[in-house]
Formats: sequence, structure tokens, C-alpha cells
Amino acid sequence: MEKTAEILLPSADATARLAVVIGAHLNGGDVILLSGDVGAGKTHFARSLIQSRLAEPEDVPSPTFTLVQVYDAPDVEIWHSDLYRLSGPDQVFELGLADAFETAVCLVEWPDRLGDLTPSSALSATFTDGDNDDARVAHFSWTDSRWDDLMRQVTA
Repeated sequence: MEKTAEILLPSADATARLAVVIGAHLNGGDVILLSGDVGAGKTHFARSLIQSRLAEPEDVPSPTFTLVQVYDAPDVEIWHSDLYRLSGPDQVFELGLADAFETAVCLVEWPDRLGDLTPSSALSATFTDGDNDDARVAHFSWTDSRWDDLMRQVTA
């Protein structure tokens, strides 16, 4: 059964704080699928989450042109991918992303390109515009009970 939650994010800082809280609970094999229009906050969320897990501050560029950026956090690899420029799952497979889903924390922008490679245990986060220029609304959905406690914490 699919479960859902919605979080109002009144500012870019609120989006970053949410990413830090969620990031603190992620382990290898956890996948977050990030959807939303261009400029909706997907990369800002991913960048904030990644930076919160790194031992040393590091630039976290958008992987729009590199497709995948890999970061070595102290306890796990973090893969940040932007699949916008891909045409389908065959190209995703070539990136090695399917293997990373099993061992790394994976943040995937434009997950519709995954097709059948989409992990059923993933947490989906769709970002939409809020009521001002910096505000966003994060719509989460999941079926794996692994996300239940975390989603209760961040929506409380």
C-alpha cells in the first residue's frame, strides 16, 4: 500500500534542513527519487543532503552534464544522478546506477528515465512551487515500511 506525506517548505533554508534530517537516516541501498519541474528544488535538496554527510566540505555541482557524481561519505558512497538527458533505462544501466542501488545512497533526479530499473523500495519526493519564490512543497510517497518512522519524524 502506498503511503504519502506532504511537507510545506517556506524557504530554501527549510528545504536544506529537511534534506539534512533525512540524510542523517540514510544507509547504503537507500534510494530517493527526486521529481519536479526545472528549478523546483531537487538539486538544492540533494546538494544539502550530500554536504551534510561529507566529512570535509566539498563543492556539490549539479550532475546535469556529468549524469552522475559520486561522493565518499565516511560510512557510505553517495551517488547523485540527473537522468534528464537520457532517453531510457538502457543508458541508466550503462552508468552503473543499478549496482549502486544495492550498496550506495542514491539520489536520482528525473527518475522517470529509470523505467523497470526503478527500485520498489525507493522513497519518492516530488517538489512543487509554494506560495512565494523560495517556498516549495515536498510530496513524498513510498510503499516500503523502511520509510515509515522517518516520514513520521519529518512530518511531526
